[in-house]
Amino acid sequence: MQPLDTPSSPCETRQARYRTEINQLCAHDRAAHDWYRFILSFPPHLVRDYLQRFGVGSEHRVLDPFCGTGTTLVECKKLGVPSVGVEANLVAQFASAVKVDWHPNPDGLLAHANQIAALVRADLAESGIDDTDTLLRLPLFEQGLLKQEVPPSLRSLSEEQNKLLLKNSISPLPLHKTLVLLDRLKQEPNTPYHRHELLALTKAIVFSISNLQFGPEVGVGRAKEDAPVVEAWLAAVKAIADDLRVLQPLTAPATVHHADARQLLTVLEPNSIDAVITSPPYPNEKDYTRTTRLESVLLGFIETKADLRALKQGLMRSNTRNVYTADTDDQWVANQAEVQQLAAAIEARRLELGKTSGFERVYGRATKLYFGGMARHLAELRPILRPGAQLAYVVGDQASYFRVLIRTGKILADIAQTLGYEVVSIDLFRTRLATATKEQLREEVVVLRWRGGDEG
Repeated sequence: MQPLDTPSSPCETRQARYRTEINQLCAHDRAAHDWYRFILSFPPHLVRDYLQRFGVGSEHRVLDPFCGTGTTLVECKKLGVPSVGVEANLVAQFASAVKVDWHPNPDGLLAHANQIAALVRADLAESGIDDTDTLLRLPLFEQGLLKQEVPPSLRSLSEEQNKLLLKNSISPLPLHKTLVLLDRLKQEPNTPYHRHELLALTKAIVFSISNLQFGPEVGVGRAKEDAPVVEAWLAAVKAIADDLRVLQPLTAPATVHHADARQLLTVLEPNSIDAVITSPPYPNEKDYTRTTRLESVLLGFIETKADLRALKQGLMRSNTRNVYTADTDDQWVANQAEVQQLAAAIEARRLELGKTSGFERVYGRATKLYFGGMARHLAELRPILRPGAQLAYVVGDQASYFRVLIRTGKILADIAQTLGYEVVSIDLFRTRLATATKEQLREEVVVLRWRGGDEG
């Protein structure tokens, strides 16, 4: 079977690759990729570039150890290349797994979703809530010209669940309608459409139903008194069904593991990977769990503070919000002079500025833990790679810690070299404007090769 056709387009020109909008999807890339996607995901064309450069084909196997919402895996599947992903964030791992499952019958999916929609509308109507014409009435709601007759008692989250969310992430009435729809979906967990229907709701929650906005940080915008729920969900289901009509379910195997990228041997067999294409988190103050917090709570992936803590402990220590007293990844770079000097410079800058908050005191340690975690990951990866394996790591320079420049790509390349990898190149992917300094920071692709040999 031939891989899905991926024609060239103007957004793949050399000029476009260095625009700020480079991570946005081209129209012909939307199939599967657009089912649910991180705002800061890297673009599919970058995966294609390195698959071609590495000479990867159907006889090879590609790994994305920080697979996020599955950009590398989806692109590999479209091109007929076997792939495997590892992701510690449960909702992202779920999304990736669904996005590489192209087996559901699209007509059956739509028919089942319409049956669920009818039941949910009937459930809502019993309590006096009309969701049938919300899309038509939404402009009136937004102008304050129309109000939904809200029953005195609405479904809501528990007090502990609410504490996990950004305040006002979702308004009471849209939340109630979402919970009613979720209840109906949970009553039929064994249908062949269940996961795709849940993913469609996940996308609708974030981009249509909630009050969230992205710029690129996640935040809360103007509260919506009402928002379409059933219609927004059905639109997302229809988009999935339309894509399933053109996607080829038997192109190539793709597996997604829920695991820590620093403990790959728990899920991957030795000598099994020919190429790695990935984008790990960057060392900055972005708490990546905030980006997916609302959908993680609503879908039940996180219900308590203990759940959130467990999630964060499985992630790379890329920000101070997931640094813990017992962390030891910094030991991996104890003899790496550049990392030690960088951490010392950050701490010296803190003292110079007189900064004393708890998070600011951890900036230096967080930097060592980040690069130590990457060293641990690269060390763990070595026995899994086949001799001659090629690797591409998309990373970005940072200046979040008192404007001290972190040359992420260069430092990562130096660490990889000490672990026995050959540094092939550091390619410029794009530049972006730093929020604090207004300077252009480099985003780069660190290209490595594993020759094989002593892994000690």
